[in-house]
Amino acid sequence: MEQSLPAETADIFDRLPEEMAGALRNLRALILETAAENPAVGPLQETLKWGEPAFLPSASKSGTTVRINAHKNSRTQYAFYVHCSTDLVERYKALYGDVLQFEGSRAVLFDLSDALPVDAVKHCVAMALTYHLRTD
Repeated sequence: MEQSLPAETADIFDRLPEEMAGALRNLRALILETAAENPAVGPLQETLKWGEPAFLPSASKSGTTVRINAHKNSRTQYAFYVHCSTDLVERYKALYGDVLQFEGSRAVLFDLSDALPVDAVKHCVAMALTYHLRTD
């Protein structure tokens, strides 16, 4: 069951083509599910950052913000973004370079024509939401 969308997130999704909005709703649900499965994360603050739906474990301060949106300059790509000053995308590449696509130091890209690699995405999201708990 999908958690109700905050009005500001619903407004963003309502402005997108139906297929893109559906993909982002699925990605949002996966982020919320991943957070709920990890007790270290705690409740997420869902808001907009830079005009994009964003998720932050603000109560626990365990991790960094994850943002989602349609990818600029593309009708078929969407992404989740992490803070560019983290090493998360480099770590994602080492783990999932054969499964996921990346852009720069902040974006994990997906295409509407491809199935979402759920296990890899959940692991990457969990890594972001617990980023500040790293001990290595």
